[in-house]
Amino acid sequence: MQVILTKDIADLGHAGQTVVVRPGFGANYLLPRGLAVLATAGNQRQVAHERRRIEATVVREKQRAADIAKKLSGMSVTLTRLVATDEKDKIFGSVTTQDIADALKNEGFTVDRRNIVLDTALKSLGVYEVPVKLHRDVTAIVKVWVVAD
Repeated sequence: MQVILTKDIADLGHAGQTVVVRPGFGANYLLPRGLAVLATAGNQRQVAHERRRIEATVVREKQRAADIAKKLSGMSVTLTRLVATDEKDKIFGSVTTQDIADALKNEGFTVDRRNIVLDTALKSLGVYEVPVKLHRDVTAIVKVWVVAD
C-alpha cells in the first residue's frame, strides 16, 4: 500500500514523502490517525501544492528546537537516590527518562520523555550525558548527576 506521510514518523519517513507500507499498518494505524493519506493522483497533487507549507513548518520547528537546544545544552540536573549499603555506587531502583523529564520540568523546560534517549536506565551514581532529541536534526546534551541521598 502506498501512502503519503502528513507528519514525520520515526523509522518510516518525513512529511510529504511517499512510502510503501503493509496494508494493515496503513489502514489501521496511519490513515485513522491522520499521519498519512492514500497515494492517489489527486492526493499527490495536493501534497505537492502543500509542500511549501510543510517545508516552512519544518523550518520553523527546527529553528524553535535549535533555540531550545541552545538553552538545554548547558543544562545540568541532579537526581538523588538511595544507595545500597553493600555496594558504594549502586542505587535502589533506577533513573528513567520520566525522572529526567520531571527534573527538566522543574527547571522550566517541558520535554516529552520519549524525546530523551537512554539505551538503558541509569542504575549507579555518577555523571551522565543524556541526549534529548528535540527535532529530527536537532539534539541537545543534558548532564544528569545521580547522587546519593
